[in-house]
Amino acid sequence: MTHIKVNVDGTTYEDDVEPRLLLAHYLRDRLGLTGTPIGCDTSNCGACTVDLDGATVKSCSVLAVQADGGEVTTIQGLARDGEWTALQRAFHERHGLQCGYCTPGMIMAARDLLRENPHPTSDEVRQALEGNLCRCTGYQNIVRAVLAAADGENSPGGAEAGRGAASGQQVTEEATA
Repeated sequence: MTHIKVNVDGTTYEDDVEPRLLLAHYLRDRLGLTGTPIGCDTSNCGACTVDLDGATVKSCSVLAVQADGGEVTTIQGLARDGEWTALQRAFHERHGLQCGYCTPGMIMAARDLLRENPHPTSDEVRQALEGNLCRCTGYQNIVRAVLAAADGENSPGGAEAGRGAASGQQVTEEATA
């Protein structure tokens, strides 16, 4: 057993873990954070994407011991005081999910994109999400949701990473309330 100390969604945990325990299984089985789904165990689908020390990782390809001393943010750690982020609201309002299985990974990957590129084009969104698979939506509404969040359309005070009107892209045909 190896002793680890890791901050997950703002809470510090100390545990003894098997050195081969995957971060995805640590989050789900040890900490009860089932918002991070395991879709493939091969790092192909991206459903288990989390933030580890400021970078997105597929938690099925990272050992829990590799997170020792680090900070992990899961989909469950994004909302503050019960309020969704602009990106989470955009996925809901723009129908960027269907069955919802891929949604946590899509949101975490999109969040990383918007931190690095607050003004993405639809092609840049597609490229940033190419490591995440969705079997239901056909991706169009996922791309629209990310662009809407970047534009600040789903947030009274603007998006987490505002894209502004300078991009000139039309996100959807429908009017925003």
